[in-house]
Amino acid sequence: MQVMIEKVVTYITQKDRLLVFRHTRFPEAGIQVPAGTVRAGEDLLDAAYREAIEETGLQTSELEFCGKLGEDTCLLEDESELITIRRHFYHFKFTGQSLERWLHYETDPSDGSPAPIEFELYWIKHPDDIPALAGNQGVMLPKLK
Repeated sequence: MQVMIEKVVTYITQKDRLLVFRHTRFPEAGIQVPAGTVRAGEDLLDAAYREAIEETGLQTSELEFCGKLGEDTCLLEDESELITIRRHFYHFKFTGQSLERWLHYETDPSDGSPAPIEFELYWIKHPDDIPALAGNQGVMLPKLK
């Protein structure tokens, strides 16, 4: 059986900085950007906004849509299933005021993890100081303007 899973990945920038986070209780999850699974029937851009807000605590009014950067696809084999994961990458500019670092609790994790999940969010200078992002989330970073 073949299954398709649609995901969104968001790059949120402020001038020359990229917003990243780490799981405070699970540092082995690595440095990430807001991302997650698209819900059934959900528009891709709506999903990108939703994930950005759920994982950061920012407001829709503070995020200016800059464009879709691209997509990539990978295949996973899980026992009797062939899973295709298609990730859609979006760029948003943050227009509000924020702290340099803050904690936020995601209360609706798309992977079914027990909530809340504590994230420490912070800004990193782009492109100079960006570490390798977990799950190859940085694949579209060169397309940021």
